[in-house]
Amino acid sequence: MASVKRARQKELKNINKEENQENSKVIKRNINIPEAITVRELANRMAEQSSSVIKFLFGMGVTVTINQTLAADTAEYLVKEFGHNPIREEKAEEIIKKIKESRAENLKNRPPIVTVMGHVDHGKTSVLDVLRSSNVVSGEFGGITQHIGAYQIESQGNKLTFIDTPGHAAFTEMRARGSKLTDVVVLVVAADDGVKPQTVESIKHAKAANVPIVVAINKCDLPDADPQKIKNQLLEHELIAEDLSGDTLMVEISAKTKLNLDKLIDAIVLQAEILDLKTDFESKATGIVLESKIDIGRGPVATIIVTTGTLKKGDFFVSGFRWGKVRAIINDKGANINDALPSTPVEILGINGAAKSGDDFIVLDNEKEAKTLSENRAQERKEGKNPLTFATQESAFTDKSTEELNLIIKSDVHGSSEAIKNAVSQIKHDEVKPNIILSDIGMVTETDVTLAKASNAVLIAFNVKPSKEAKKLAENENIKISSYNIIYEVLDYIKKKMSGLLSPDVKETIIGTAQILEIFKVSGAGKVAGSKVTEGEITNVSEVRIIRDGAVIYTGKVGTLFREKNQVKEVSNGQECGITVKDYMDFQKNDTIEAFSKTSTERSI
Repeated sequence: MASVKRARQKELKNINKEENQENSKVIKRNINIPEAITVRELANRMAEQSSSVIKFLFGMGVTVTINQTLAADTAEYLVKEFGHNPIREEKAEEIIKKIKESRAENLKNRPPIVTVMGHVDHGKTSVLDVLRSSNVVSGEFGGITQHIGAYQIESQGNKLTFIDTPGHAAFTEMRARGSKLTDVVVLVVAADDGVKPQTVESIKHAKAANVPIVVAINKCDLPDADPQKIKNQLLEHELIAEDLSGDTLMVEISAKTKLNLDKLIDAIVLQAEILDLKTDFESKATGIVLESKIDIGRGPVATIIVTTGTLKKGDFFVSGFRWGKVRAIINDKGANINDALPSTPVEILGINGAAKSGDDFIVLDNEKEAKTLSENRAQERKEGKNPLTFATQESAFTDKSTEELNLIIKSDVHGSSEAIKNAVSQIKHDEVKPNIILSDIGMVTETDVTLAKASNAVLIAFNVKPSKEAKKLAENENIKISSYNIIYEVLDYIKKKMSGLLSPDVKETIIGTAQILEIFKVSGAGKVAGSKVTEGEITNVSEVRIIRDGAVIYTGKVGTLFREKNQVKEVSNGQECGITVKDYMDFQKNDTIEAFSKTSTERSI
C-alpha cells in the first residue's frame, strides 16, 4: 500500500513539474534589442539558456559562441522564434542626430569660424598675430592662443573666430572624423616666393571640405614682391581672382606693416555674408571639440567651439564616449564666464575624461540622459564590430562592390608626379581600382601621414624623403612610407597592394559521398550516422555538408570516423562506417553526407 502511495505522489510530482514547465514556456517577455548584442546578453534578456540559443542557431547552420555578437535583425528573429516580443532600441547616434536636427528656431547670424592655412614660412603665424593684436575690444596681445588654441576678435562691430592650428593636421583630422567646423579658410601665400607644396595641400584640404577660400597675399611690402605672379600661379589650382574675372577674394597684405589688414577682415566678413551663417541661439548648445588635455589641478579639460545654442554653466553633456557637467566655462582671455554663444571658443571643465579632437559636444536635459547616451555609444562601438547576420557565412566568398586602394604619392618634380598619375590611371580591374587622393611634389610631411591614417591610404615617396617629424609620426601611427626611385617599381607595388584586396579564387572538389542508413547513440560521441560510402572516400578531416531532399541543411567538418567500433582515418567506396559531424547531431535516415575539399588561389592584377 505504501509503495502505491509513493508511486502516486511521484506521478503527481511529475505532472506538476510538467505543468510548471508548460507555464514557464508561455511567459511572453518584451525584449529590448540594440543594434548589436551578444548571444549571452540576448539569452539573459529572454531568460533562456545560452546553450538553447546556440543550439537553435546550430540547427540553422550557423556556428556561434556565447560571446558572438548578433546583428539586430538576427536577434529580432531569434526573439520571435523563442516566443517573445522584440522591441528595437533606438541607436545613440540616431537619438543625437534627432537632437541636432530639431534645432531650427530663433535663427540669428553668428560669427564665421576661420582657419588660417599656408606654407610654413609664408607668414601664417605673423598674420595670426596681427589679427589677434587687432582685437579692439580687449586690446590684448599674446598668450591667448597658447591658452586656448582659438580666439575671437571684433572689428567694426563684426566678430570673427579664428582657429590656431599647427598646420593642416588638426584640420585634416576633423574632416576625417566628419566634423565640419571651419566656415572660411584664409590661405596665406608669400608674394616674394609663390605657390609651394604646402600651399597646394592647403587648397586640396579646403576644397575637399567644401570650404570657401580667401587668399591673403602676404609680404607685399618687400621689393621683390610680385602679387600678380601669385594670382597667375593660383589659376592652375582653380583659384581665380576677381580682377581676373573670377570669384575668389584675394587681398594683398603685409603682416609686418599691417598693410590692408582691414581689407582682409572685410573680405572674410563679405564671404561670411555670402554664406549667410545662421543658427539657433536659444536652444541647448552643441559644439565640436578642438582639443583636450589632462590638466594637473583641474582634471580633464576640453577646448570646444559652440556651434549652436547657448552653453551654460551647470549643463549636462555628452562628447564622443565621454560625458559630464559643465563646472566652469573659460573664454579665450582666461576669464570665467557663465555662458557661451555660438561660434565662441571656450574651455570646459567637468568632463569625465579626455575627449578627442573632432568629437561632437551635445548638451542634454539631465545627468541620466548624458550618462546613458555616453555608455550606449561605447557599447555600440564595442559590440558593433562585424555583428553576425544569417547572411554572414553564405556571403563569405560572394562578389562585393568594387574595392578602392587609396593612394598618396609624393614625388620630387611635377613631371614625375604626372607620369606616375598617368601610369596608375591605366591600371584597370573590375573588382578593385586605384584612387589617388593626393599627388604632389615635395618631401613627405606630417600632414601626408595624418591624411594617410584618416583615409586608410598607401603612402608612397618617389625620389623624396620624409621629414623627421613625419617619420616619427608614421612610426607612432604604424603608417608605412614606401620609398622608390623607379616608376615601374612603384606600379608593381601598387598592383601588389591592389591584388591583396581581391578575393581569392576558391575551387571546390567533391571527394566522396555517403548515404545514412541508421542513427546510433554512442557514449562519449553522441549521435553517430551509420552510413555507407557510395562514391569516393570520406576522411576524418573532410569538410562535409548534410543534404536532405536535395537541399543543404548543414555544412561542417567530420568529427570522428568509425569502422567496426574502431576510429579510422578514411573509409573508401562500398564500405560501411559511423560518422560524427562537429556541432551537428540532427541526422535522419537517407540523408546524404557529401565530403569536399576547397583550395584557395591568390589572385593578382
